[in-house]
Amino acid sequence: MSDSSGRVGASGDRTVDAERVLRRLGYSRVDPVRREPSGEAAFWVQEAGVPRRTFPVYLSGQRGDVASGIDRWLERVRAATAGQRAIFVVPNDAAAEAAWHRLAGVPGSTIEHEVSILVVPPAPVAEAAPHFALRILAPKEVLRVGTGVVVGMFRRAQGTDGGSPVDFEEMLGLLRSRFGIDVHRSLGVASDEDALFLLYQLALRDAYAPGDPGANLHLLVLKPTGPAARLPWFAA
Repeated sequence: MSDSSGRVGASGDRTVDAERVLRRLGYSRVDPVRREPSGEAAFWVQEAGVPRRTFPVYLSGQRGDVASGIDRWLERVRAATAGQRAIFVVPNDAAAEAAWHRLAGVPGSTIEHEVSILVVPPAPVAEAAPHFALRILAPKEVLRVGTGVVVGMFRRAQGTDGGSPVDFEEMLGLLRSRFGIDVHRSLGVASDEDALFLLYQLALRDAYAPGDPGANLHLLVLKPTGPAARLPWFAA
């Protein structure tokens, strides 16, 4: 007979299940950096290999309603009484969609604050395995975040004398893993190749002043002067 103690939901304790799933995903439980005024965080975790990246974990949406928990967290963020990172644990994908919808209506509450939604099914036998739910953003927002990622990759390459090449597949991977963006659904495409092509087209048109190449938000200043002084990151 197989031991079911390691299965999600086998304990009957949402805190234990969430901690177990996060451990599998590379997060270890730690003492809180500072106490939350309301004490609503179930526990804190630290991302593997990054001691300063700690996250409070909130158990939300056990009945499919995550709005009140997220609203209370946002109030504390705006009042500067809570950190800018959080992991919300919800029971299913429908609750995750509701959580992202709630956060989408609050400016600056998704990318800047590193919010993640973790789906942990409450039953031992579930159709879907525990997973981080990816968010859907407007195409222009995907482009803005992607540009920031690529700029960082170019700076990394320059700092290593070209020893760290820029790989746009890595950029797409970071959009998913670090920023939790569902790139394909956000852009309405079915492949990474199509996603990069669409980002290229969007970047060509996304400028402060139409017709002014110097006003484009996605040009990298590689040299002070000369014909190659400004290069679109998507053409590099």
